[in-house]
Amino acid sequence: MLAKELWALVGSGGQPVNGDGDQVRVWGVLLTPCVSDSCFLASSFIREDLGSTSLVSVVIANPKMSDIEKSSIEPKGIPNEKLEHGLDVTEHVDLNTNLQARIINPLEGIPREQLMRDVEAFVEEKGLQEHVANFRKGALVAQNPAGFEDIDGPEALDEVEKQALRDEILHKWRLPWKLYLTIVTCSVGAAVQGWDQTGSNGATLFFPDYYGIGSDSTRDKILVGLVNAGPYIGCAVIGCWLSDPFNNWIGRRGTIFLAAHFCIWPVIGSAFSHTYAQQISNRLLMGIGMGLKASTVPIFAAENAPAAVRGALVMSWQMWTAFGIFLGTAINLAVYYNVNNWRLMLGAPFIPAVPLVLLIFFCPESPRWLMKKNRYAQAYKSLTVLRHHPIQVARDMYSVHAQLTIEHEIMNDSNYVTRFIQLFTIPRVRRATYAAFTVMIAQQLCGINIIAFYSSTVFEQAGFTQFQALLASFGFGAVNWLFAFPAFWTIDTFGRRSLLLFTFPQMTWTLLAAGLSTLIPMGNPARLGLVALFVFLFAAFYSPGEGPVPFTYSAEVFPLSHREVGMGFAVATCLGWAAVLGITFPFILERLGTVGAFGLYAGFNVLAFVMIFFLVPETKQRTLEELDYVFAVPTSRFASYQFTEVLPWWFKRWVFFQRNAEVRPLYQQDDVRRVKH
Repeated sequence: MLAKELWALVGSGGQPVNGDGDQVRVWGVLLTPCVSDSCFLASSFIREDLGSTSLVSVVIANPKMSDIEKSSIEPKGIPNEKLEHGLDVTEHVDLNTNLQARIINPLEGIPREQLMRDVEAFVEEKGLQEHVANFRKGALVAQNPAGFEDIDGPEALDEVEKQALRDEILHKWRLPWKLYLTIVTCSVGAAVQGWDQTGSNGATLFFPDYYGIGSDSTRDKILVGLVNAGPYIGCAVIGCWLSDPFNNWIGRRGTIFLAAHFCIWPVIGSAFSHTYAQQISNRLLMGIGMGLKASTVPIFAAENAPAAVRGALVMSWQMWTAFGIFLGTAINLAVYYNVNNWRLMLGAPFIPAVPLVLLIFFCPESPRWLMKKNRYAQAYKSLTVLRHHPIQVARDMYSVHAQLTIEHEIMNDSNYVTRFIQLFTIPRVRRATYAAFTVMIAQQLCGINIIAFYSSTVFEQAGFTQFQALLASFGFGAVNWLFAFPAFWTIDTFGRRSLLLFTFPQMTWTLLAAGLSTLIPMGNPARLGLVALFVFLFAAFYSPGEGPVPFTYSAEVFPLSHREVGMGFAVATCLGWAAVLGITFPFILERLGTVGAFGLYAGFNVLAFVMIFFLVPETKQRTLEELDYVFAVPTSRFASYQFTEVLPWWFKRWVFFQRNAEVRPLYQQDDVRRVKH
């Protein structure tokens, strides 16, 4: 019966047609049940299209399947085109509508003999013939990562190769020194971001009077806000949007090198600016570099890091940003009594950009970027210094290649404008855009930048002297940096989403408490202590949660085809709203007072919590390629799952303390299914 139905599906009467309307002939069908019994793999039949003959395999739905089940086995790519050279069409999950929330290996279902032929064609085309033995083994490991111990035949792994793969799990922090150098080099540049915030934080107490904009008039408040927000305006309007073309032209390393120069010379120029117009111009130029760097560095780190520790390594961006904030507050204190104190505060942030310019030359280029540019030989050389053993190199390269081929056929060739439009039109990319936007806007809604920009001003209005205000800001910087360290362990164990959902309620009550503490009479010593205490607690909850997650998350959620423009959009969202805060907060503080301003941002924290709960999927310990399937789950399906499954479970577990409460997992990890002819 099924054989007849198969003939009906492919055409009967000797005149079936393919997707292009060309006549084809098929015969020699062999039906093999899939593991789930929901479909059959029809293999070893011949197709003739306009005189060409090829061996293909297709998945035929069981007639008893539901519509949802059938939707999960639509063929990948374009009709009559193979996913990669020699790779046949097999079962897959639709990357735009993954209704079953399945995580599937793109190499799944390919018979071993066919996979080996694919490898031969792959190394021949990419100029990697000398590594064919490694790629034969690596492809089998990539096809079934958990079954590397059981590979037999000529591709069986030796003990050294097996141990290298075991160590990835047992000793995940045992990484090559070049990988550590890459992460440290990139992260040092992040210190510019934090240092500048605190440089202007302290300088705001002094430069308005020098530039003649220190009055309470609306004009002067706007000008002070523009000086503070200048770098973020430059980021959001220019810098972030240059990330895609510059990454495309000169690569990750070249873009970081260029960005570093914009973080040196304009910063030095700001220390010598004699008018507010000069100051704003320099800070806008610095913003271009900050936007390029903030859009590229997390991607560079994410693409080089193994999945097991990717979150921890990428979050070093935030840790070093926090370190920059800490150094900035320390420098502000150190130069307080200098006659040119505010100039030194604004000029000092160029320091961490200098080693960035020098050390980036010693870092390997991103292998994924090189593969995107079809420079596979260079990608192999680059990945060799980022992994311990050639078997890891071959596995990662072949796995990435398989997924890139799928992405390319789904996304098709595009230019900068179409890639930006596709952020909102291609369902899989649109969901990543929503999620990245949410975590980035949440960083501004939480209120961290009102403290990073204006903590000295806030503390001064709370009754501190200028020096005490700078000292309290130094305490904020120290707490912000020190509490970033736990995220190295928690971001890849508890996960990105869990950290956000835990820390946002804590930031809400600490901000509200800090604002209410200002209602204590001015002469009461408890007033100053409580304001400082709750601001420090706010920083302690921010640093391991909303601090590291946004840039880590945004760097990993987009497919490689849209990673640069997607990250540019995410960073522009974050820093653009930082600019809005920098300009508007003096007015908010004047109109609402400290308690009203802090209460407003406490409310924003609640809004951010709700947005994260319904729009941000978990990404921990997934490869960048597996995330394609995570973001193929429709937003409505994800939000419904949170409301109908997770929320009731949370109340049962943490309100009613039902220890046996369980929640059904949303995602299903499909095992590799080997189908032999």
